[in-house]
Order: sequence, then C-alpha cells, then structure tokens
Amino acid sequence: MSSFGHVHDCSAHSSGAPSVHQTLDEMEFERGIWSAAVSGDLEEVQRHLGKGENANRMDSSGYTALHYASRNNHLSICELLLRSGADVNSITKSGVTPLHRAAYRGNTEIVQLLLRRGACPTLQDSDGKIPLHKAVEMEKSDIIDILVKEFPQSVSIKDNKGQSPGSYVKDPNSPLYSRLIPQSPD
Repeated sequence: MSSFGHVHDCSAHSSGAPSVHQTLDEMEFERGIWSAAVSGDLEEVQRHLGKGENANRMDSSGYTALHYASRNNHLSICELLLRSGADVNSITKSGVTPLHRAAYRGNTEIVQLLLRRGACPTLQDSDGKIPLHKAVEMEKSDIIDILVKEFPQSVSIKDNKGQSPGSYVKDPNSPLYSRLIPQSPD
C-alpha cells in the first residue's frame, strides 16, 4: 500500500516481456574472434581466421584477440594469432599492449612468448605504466624477474605520476623491492 492509501502494482506498467538491451558493439563482440579468444575456444578462433578475419581486428575499445588471449592465459591461441599476423605490440585506445595484460595477470609463458616475438617491454599505457609496473602492482614475481633480467633499464621508467616500478612494491621489506632498485653503472 502506498502512502496515499491505495495499492500500487508496479508490474501493471510492464509489457510482460523481458527487457533486453544489448548494444551492437556487445553483439559484435560475442560473434567475433574476441569472444573466442576470451573463452579459449581455439577451434572458433581458427574458424574466424579461416574465414579471413583479420588477426588484428580491434573491438570498440581497441583490444585485439591477442589482448584477450594474453590476459586469459590461452597460450595456443596466442601462438595461432601471432602465426596469423597478430601485432605483438598492438595498442588499445588506452595504450595497453598484450604484454601489459599478460604481465598484470602473471601469465609467465605468454610473457615469454610475447617477448620472443618482439613485444616491446617499455611501451607505456595512458597512465605511463609499462608492463613491469603492472607486474609489480599485482606482485607477480616471476614476471618481474623476467622483465628485469631482460630489460634492466625498465626499473627506471616512470609513469605519469612520476613513479618507477619499485614505487609500487607494497612492502619495502619484500625481496621484490631490491630487484627493482636501479643499479648504478660500475
């Protein structure tokens, strides 16, 4: 009963049919190569590529299938996409690369694959962060070790806030911290 003394039935205002609001971008994503890359459906990715879909096709945010497969740790899909011409350094509208995504999630084999295939570990996203910043934020020590070993100069790269990767170590007593201190030349 409402405060005016009469009963109000909200369901009387609906058509009875469920409301479905899906944007064209969402529908395109679900039908595209990106959804298959997210879910790890290798056969579906192969089908898309076999039909001539471009491995570098971007969704509305600029993500490619390689971004999604890298984030979700789908190694075989990453390998297939790279063999099919996917750009290992593809950049989204916010400057994120597949290496940023894999480093953030701690996907060691994918990080190694992307680096072998020429991923640039010093590309900065719109926040000025490189993949090493992302790995440190998430405390992914295996990724930190790989990136620092291969690209020791990356420990000095600062983001838009003026922070180097070592600044993001949550515990200064952590063994991670010492690995992220720039070494002075001898």
